[in-house]
Amino acid sequence: VQLVESGGGLVQAGGSLRLSCIVSGSTGISTAVAWFRQAPGKEREFVAAIIRRNSNPRYADSVKGRFTISRDSAKNTVSLQMNSLKPEDTAVYTCAVKNNARWPLTRGIDYDYWGQGTLVTVSS
Repeated sequence: VQLVESGGGLVQAGGSLRLSCIVSGSTGISTAVAWFRQAPGKEREFVAAIIRRNSNPRYADSVKGRFTISRDSAKNTVSLQMNSLKPEDTAVYTCAVKNNARWPLTRGIDYDYWGQGTLVTVSS
């Protein structure tokens, strides 16, 4: 499985960005795709996840109501729409995949494959 992220960049506080993760390789109906982030000097943290066969995604409390994760199965893409961005959202965002997934899937060790990450910088 290979993952390629795109869409990071610099945005002012209150702005929006849309990240994309293209997933290629062996995946199935119970494959979970998640976004994690790691800010400078901080540990990696869970942001959001979606299971291919389940339309109800999960979010970290810090992004609920502002971020939306979605999937386009035809394009093998999982996107993260980020609105009302705050300076504390600044981090490297990385997508991850877990086949044969079962919730809660909020820990990094739950995932088997990782992308390279894309940097999101939110200026105040």
